[in-house]
Amino acid sequence: MNVTTLKTKAESQLREQFDAAAEKLPGTGWVSALRARAMDAFAAEGLPHRRVEEWKYTDLRERLRDVPAPGAATAKTVTSTDLDRALGPFAAIDAERIVLVDGVYSADLSKVSAEATVIELMSLAAMLEKAPAWLEGKFSSNGGAVVALNTAFMSDGVLLKVRKDQDPGKPVLLVHARTATEPTALAVRNVISVEAGAKLTLVEAHVTLDGAARGALSNIVTDVTIGDGATCDHIKSLADATASTHLATWTTKLGKDATYRGFQLTASPALARNDINILFNGEGGKLDLSGAFLARGAEHIDTTLVVDHAVPHCESRELFKGVLDGRAHGIFQGKIIVRPDAQKTDGKQMSQALMLSPDAQFSSKPELEIYADDVVCGHGATCTEIDADLLFYCRSRGIPPDVARAMLTESFIGEAVEKIENEAVREAIGTLAIDWLRTK
Repeated sequence: MNVTTLKTKAESQLREQFDAAAEKLPGTGWVSALRARAMDAFAAEGLPHRRVEEWKYTDLRERLRDVPAPGAATAKTVTSTDLDRALGPFAAIDAERIVLVDGVYSADLSKVSAEATVIELMSLAAMLEKAPAWLEGKFSSNGGAVVALNTAFMSDGVLLKVRKDQDPGKPVLLVHARTATEPTALAVRNVISVEAGAKLTLVEAHVTLDGAARGALSNIVTDVTIGDGATCDHIKSLADATASTHLATWTTKLGKDATYRGFQLTASPALARNDINILFNGEGGKLDLSGAFLARGAEHIDTTLVVDHAVPHCESRELFKGVLDGRAHGIFQGKIIVRPDAQKTDGKQMSQALMLSPDAQFSSKPELEIYADDVVCGHGATCTEIDADLLFYCRSRGIPPDVARAMLTESFIGEAVEKIENEAVREAIGTLAIDWLRTK
């Protein structure tokens, strides 16, 4: 017996929006065919729901009842001053700056002094219009419904390459600025390549400017390839109090002796889903992945990662810390896979949550799939309230209760934040976290 699944309103809207926008999206030829295949794949699968194991805690079919229209180039004039105000502590970082405004690359606001000698920078929309054959291989058909939607609707993004054995000498700040005064849906695709022996510190800052609409939807995919012996520090910051939905996917492949250090700060979106997928492609790779998620009210933050040890002699470390208040729900799902040939794998994972309210909820699902016998792997998960003895100790020394709680909470997430190598970036992330913790 064949069972036909009824389409939800949001799923029907997405199909209709794609049919209406397909001819206006950048690219022809294989690009149009790629979009059509991706949309067909989404239509067959539908929005993820709780019966899909990886989405059991974040039922998009239930939560995404209505979908805003796809965003277009903003008509609002954005100045560097506007951008600096929205960036807050990130504005003071000495960095190459790449700016996307409402999902569209802005050459006027971008400032990349090293572009001519060390890095190559291209707008994705411009490259899709040219549709070179080599670009087709950059778009994987894997990743599920959310990545399929991104592939179908992607309007712009950046292609960024650090040339072999080169180092820009300063961080690259990739700014995603949202300004639209009406709720819109953005689909952005970034393709990052760090060639053999090169170094890159990439900071993704997601900000909203004054007057930006509430209830927006962002679907952002960042594909990172790290060549043999290369090093990439990848930091992401999302601090959004505009009741928006943020769907983000990181896909990273590490070459031989490559090093990848990732960090994510996620604070106060209505709904955020961070998918992180790591593949070790060469022996000797090292991964250090950490993050902090901060939620209050009815906010919902889901971090789901898969670390795939496909080759021997690789090392991975994951540490994620959450602070949950009100009726917030924090989720951490972390899977480490060790393939049969991946001997001498060293993998460790930990997730911890600090519960500031009896109504908050933390769901953790650590997993190990080990098919090799010469490995060192472990995982753990904890949740707790603020230690009453430590709180009493602070108060006994004249520290007011609210200040004492803030200090202890800052200390709790500090272990994850301290993993950021770049001092200026680390301080900016710390400032955003402290501002959130001290704001009710």
